[in-house]
Amino acid sequence: MIRKAALLAALSAALLAPMVAVTPGSAAAKPAVTAQRQGFAVSISSITPEAPRNLTDEIKFTGTVRNDTGSPQYNVSIRLRYRSQPFTDRAELSAYEADPAAVPPLVSSTSSMYIPTLAAGAQQEFEFTATPVQLGYRSFGVYPVAVDVAPNGVSQATQRTYLTYAPATPQKLPRNKLAIALPVIDQPHRSTDDGAFVDDKLSQALTGRGRLADLARIAQAAPTTVTWVFDPALLDDVSRMAKGYSVKTKDGEQKKPASAEADQWLKTMRSALAASPVVATPYADPDVAALAHHGLDTQTERAIELGGQTARSLLNQNAKTNINWPANGLLDPDALDLLSVSEVDTVLLNSTNLPPQQPVTTTPDAASTLDSVNGPVTALVADAELSRLFEPATSTSVLLSTQRFIAETAMIAAEQAQPGQTTPRSLVVAPSRRWNPNPALVTALIKTAGRLPWLQPATLESIKPGRASVPRAGLAYTDQDRKEELTRKYLDPVRDTWAKAQLTSLITTQKTQSRFDAAVLRLTSSAWRNSTRMGRSVTNTVGKAVDDQLAEIRITGASPDSPRTLAGSSGVVPISVKNELTVPIELYIEVKSDNPELLTVTFDQPEPLPIGGGQSGTVQVLMNAAPDTSGDATVTVQLKTADGQPYGKPQRLTIRTTGYTGIALVIVGAALTVMLAAVVTRLLRRRSQRKLARAAKNRESETV
Repeated sequence: MIRKAALLAALSAALLAPMVAVTPGSAAAKPAVTAQRQGFAVSISSITPEAPRNLTDEIKFTGTVRNDTGSPQYNVSIRLRYRSQPFTDRAELSAYEADPAAVPPLVSSTSSMYIPTLAAGAQQEFEFTATPVQLGYRSFGVYPVAVDVAPNGVSQATQRTYLTYAPATPQKLPRNKLAIALPVIDQPHRSTDDGAFVDDKLSQALTGRGRLADLARIAQAAPTTVTWVFDPALLDDVSRMAKGYSVKTKDGEQKKPASAEADQWLKTMRSALAASPVVATPYADPDVAALAHHGLDTQTERAIELGGQTARSLLNQNAKTNINWPANGLLDPDALDLLSVSEVDTVLLNSTNLPPQQPVTTTPDAASTLDSVNGPVTALVADAELSRLFEPATSTSVLLSTQRFIAETAMIAAEQAQPGQTTPRSLVVAPSRRWNPNPALVTALIKTAGRLPWLQPATLESIKPGRASVPRAGLAYTDQDRKEELTRKYLDPVRDTWAKAQLTSLITTQKTQSRFDAAVLRLTSSAWRNSTRMGRSVTNTVGKAVDDQLAEIRITGASPDSPRTLAGSSGVVPISVKNELTVPIELYIEVKSDNPELLTVTFDQPEPLPIGGGQSGTVQVLMNAAPDTSGDATVTVQLKTADGQPYGKPQRLTIRTTGYTGIALVIVGAALTVMLAAVVTRLLRRRSQRKLARAAKNRESETV
């Protein structure tokens, strides 16, 4: 027993031997000099393997230390710091991350390398190697590690990170499904569909290190399990740029040639995502909550329909519209009902919008079910911390974000190692909808997710509620959330413009959709939440274009200077309508007298008046003047749709009456009698003359 114990002690001593630190040379100390206590930069550039799995795996830490103090520094130590106790849960890990002063202890002075002199501006590489046993790791878990720089033993700068030890566990960890949803959403850049852009920001985003160019780079490297969420209005704008466009300026418009970059971006996205799941937001990514709260229900359904058509035409023929990702990932029951009646059966939400019913100590499953007016809707809740790692708020290295991602997902897996937590769960990653990604970071995280043994990459649509689902408290929508919506003041002009834009489609014989649908839907974009001034400017432009279209169908001759004359006490007055559109129309005409005591109108139109494109149509209206009157009266003429809606503004026509009544009729009658008598007299005289002529002729014949 003593010999066996001695052998075990010897083996333990060997395994716990000091870690190796590679040093640049001897560590002979020089006299300390006065040095700044700030200005060092330390960076860990690699950790291999990223998640060791065996006790004897050699873990290598490499990086650099730079002296930015402005003066030489002497007797500089670079030290590896670590802790042999893992984090107990994600809450502890988050608390550690939030406290910059929290660093692992300095376990051994032998885990250091010494630099006799580090010149001002100089950079020194470092490398440490260790095994899990030497670091004191005994079980699966996430452990804090750090590297600091300490001139004269006083720490001046520290780089913290995490190391996940992932040995085979007695109880096999379930593989959690991980769905990653990446948004490609922008603000509208056009007002109407005539190719005029309100700015040229889209051109900048598509080129170089632009935001959309970076998203194309990610798409080219992403696996087909990643779900892409596109705003079809963005695709529409890019497609227009590829054909040539103009940009509005203070002095008018600046013509731009066809954009080769826009054309290439579309081609790249089509090719890269040909086999990937694509979700289309409603066209222009409308503020659905605001539309629901202010009675613009029709627009959401039309935006979903147009969004699907556009995405399938320009990007991916299999683009889906049954999944909705609302503004800020927030919905209330009204908005949910509005989406559900438009055939949306899945919503992607922020974790604050749908919290667990009871406080939980473990990570809840992403999927749950919500009740709507149209039946159950699947709610997918994005994990806030995992999503933030895809777009860190501060500058960070790919390595640090990757190690944190490994740590977070490993902690979730460790939760399931507990009794009763063996059922695989679902996780969803969803960065903010108008993010500015780092392609190298996002690509690295996606690749890392694909090789971790406790994760199973999945599409967003494959995530469904199951046995692991946690009861949720219902949609939490605060007063502040409501305040961030587009306001009634903003939406009222949009509502009016939409209503007027639909009128032309109601009178065209083909009953096609309004050509302004896309333009008006852009006005409802959630992008205008943070830019209402620009949104109002675009609304004014679209409103003017809609009014101009209404004016292309008009009543001709409607001018006070051009009165229509009604000869007599009654008569028929023609009213003509000019159709300057290129398509045929059918409409009704309503005529009302403004002076019924002077003039009455009798007009019934059982069938609509058809008018061809570029042609005019006329109706005959019977009007009656009051007895013993003459002069001017007015009638109001209103064009109407088949369902009785006014089309355009009403027009007034002046009717000039010249009625003959009373004494005027006697005078006219007497004049007619005199004229008749004169005519009869002339006829009798001519007959008498003819008789005399014949008699004279007869006498002459008898004489001969």
